[in-house]
Amino acid sequence: MATGGADTGGRGGHRGVPHTADLRVAAWGPTREECLSQAVRGVVEAFADPSTAGTPRWRHTEIHADADPDLLAALMDDIVYRLDTADEVPVGLELDPIPGGLRVGYRMADAHDLEPVGAAPKAVTLHDLRPVGYVLYAPPAYVPGATAFPTSPVSRDAAQLVT
Repeated sequence: MATGGADTGGRGGHRGVPHTADLRVAAWGPTREECLSQAVRGVVEAFADPSTAGTPRWRHTEIHADADPDLLAALMDDIVYRLDTADEVPVGLELDPIPGGLRVGYRMADAHDLEPVGAAPKAVTLHDLRPVGYVLYAPPAYVPGATAFPTSPVSRDAAQLVT
């Protein structure tokens, strides 16, 4: 399991988290989609080297869930399902928000074309998952209810921090 972490030019990253029996990945990013993408990369890099992929092909799907932890679990379940049923591994992905979930574009490679670096996942469980949150910087005019914040009013050219 990688423990040093990977960073994508300041946009986000991931690292393996030591655990006695399971694979745990810490992931971060400036958006929910980048954070989820980093989590997928962290899981894949724990069992396969995506840099050894041949020519990937695109697969598209939609994932729906009511809450972010459930969305993460559904995304990981989809990856395990595709590995088990089609012997495919995502070596890249694009995530776009849609109402109630995500539109997912996977760049899939054949699992047997990838250099193995660990055991492939067989199931997904949620345990002690703590989404920390997202931060948005925007001019107050673009933040609904900004005038009700205790720090209001802010100047027209200021950015307001919303967590």
